[in-house]
Amino acid sequence: MKKLSPRENLLSLYRREGYAYAPAEIVLCPAQERAFTQKTGRPASELADYFNFPFRPVHGLRLAGAGEEAFRRYFPGGLKEGAWFSGWGVAYESGSSGASLHFTRMRHPLAGDITMDDLAAYPFPAFMRENGEAQRAQAEAIKAAGFAAIGDMPCTVWETAWYMRGMEDLMVDMAEGDEKAAFLLDTVTAQSVEQASAYARAGVDILALGDDIGMQRAPLMSLAMYREWLKPRLARVIAAAREIKPDVLIQYHSCGYAEPFIGDLIEIGVDILNPVQPESMSFAEIHAKYGNRLSFNGTLGTQTIMPFGTPEDVRRTVFEHLDIAGEKGGLLVCPTHMVEPEVPWENIAAYFEACKAYK
Repeated sequence: MKKLSPRENLLSLYRREGYAYAPAEIVLCPAQERAFTQKTGRPASELADYFNFPFRPVHGLRLAGAGEEAFRRYFPGGLKEGAWFSGWGVAYESGSSGASLHFTRMRHPLAGDITMDDLAAYPFPAFMRENGEAQRAQAEAIKAAGFAAIGDMPCTVWETAWYMRGMEDLMVDMAEGDEKAAFLLDTVTAQSVEQASAYARAGVDILALGDDIGMQRAPLMSLAMYREWLKPRLARVIAAAREIKPDVLIQYHSCGYAEPFIGDLIEIGVDILNPVQPESMSFAEIHAKYGNRLSFNGTLGTQTIMPFGTPEDVRRTVFEHLDIAGEKGGLLVCPTHMVEPEVPWENIAAYFEACKAYK
């Protein structure tokens, strides 16, 4: 195969048209970012350049939220000092004595006994409708440098909605067919359509969507509930992007056991599944069933092989998974989630070395 830029190599891999070398990427927690700086002498902001990630994100799509004062009234019992808010009004409180590291407690502004009038009065945010010149310029510059441009939209529909309402309350609303569930999910979907459309107009190569619909060993909800409440709304987001940029690749993230939903995800236009968590699903089995219609990102377990394996275990697993994917590609092998403090740096180094060494 001719020499390919990181962008060309990644897009060819994801389209299962062959690839010249195994690309690599990783997400580090703050403690591991500090370890990166100690090991390399480079700031964490240079992680992607140092390890030659094949893509770069497009930034600048701003969420115009109502602000802290507007949201505090939804927490009459008060919040821990130092709490902060998302643009959707979800509050986050830090853990105690630093023991929780970067993890936080989430507080739901719309939890409990609410009415449709309460929902109608809630200060939902909106994405700023700018002309998109800044995003287009970013995407063009990223591509000109030889990298794929990616638009990141985690928590596309389901997670944003339950972060506000609380998972249990929203599940009950959905199970009872309550109009509050439809209103909340539709409101979030409308904003995701706006964001996806803006990324497509900017010209991103990959649009990364996601909502966790799997638990460790079981789906989070029934397939019937998924098809009624979430599938058509996610389809609307994907269709909006594809109407503007038909060749945009759609990546979808769900933690845990998501196998029951994979056929439906393919049906509505998902091209790449992340992270294929090996503690929940066998990559070999998933690839055998769906690998001719779907590509993958992940598969290297952050609950198992990364923290508890040896560097040789990491190397062997990288090779095994790339062998499963085969010469056509279809897999960017990488850790399935953020790499946490207990992962030895030697295993991180082994991962990148394995990708570089794979032939």
